[in-house]
Amino acid sequence: MDSSVLIAISSLHDGSMSKSVDEMTRRNNRQRFLERQGTSLEQSVLVHLKYEGDDYCRYYEVSLEHAGDGMAFESSIVADALFTRGKRLALFLPVADCIGAVLFDERLQVLGLAHLGRQNLAQQGGTKIVEFMKTEFGSNPEDIQVWLSPAAGRENYPLHDFNNRSMYEVALEQLEQANVPNGNIVIDGADTTKDRNFFSHSEFLKGNRETDGRQAVVTLMR
Repeated sequence: MDSSVLIAISSLHDGSMSKSVDEMTRRNNRQRFLERQGTSLEQSVLVHLKYEGDDYCRYYEVSLEHAGDGMAFESSIVADALFTRGKRLALFLPVADCIGAVLFDERLQVLGLAHLGRQNLAQQGGTKIVEFMKTEFGSNPEDIQVWLSPAAGRENYPLHDFNNRSMYEVALEQLEQANVPNGNIVIDGADTTKDRNFFSHSEFLKGNRETDGRQAVVTLMR
């Protein structure tokens, strides 16, 4: 990823970044983490997911006018991905086992943060997110750089709709189908179901983790 783009991910030790904790604790956890990245709640926008309906490919552009949305005050946008052309506007996504994908078009100075999970990938989200960048911003897929966050691996979280492959495998295939060069894609590779530095919601539900929660991916153009 280009050095002008900041990408950071919190760990279990930073505390949960989701509604698995009370509002004040969540706010404090987010604020401390963001301050270490040189930003704040007031300079951030939340990728606010809702698991309802039948559309998991909801993409929107935000600007500096949206700063603080979902972070310093209530969310006004339900989205599976947000994009911005604004410098110093942080995009913030809580995740556990799903992929947080950062997409960057250096030529057009467009930055995105997308949630790629089981429902989203079943709707070809890895391809649709690139199509959105082409349609909305005029991006050439060959110019798009992608970073994929830690996520659940195939051993403990196989995707049954995709012949039990992993989220990484499916996301990579869909991005390549959208003509993003393989060399432009960086996969973190950490398995949240095994790496105790991260929360894993699926392992918590199985009784293998004492604590439920979400880490956060944050990205911004400097």
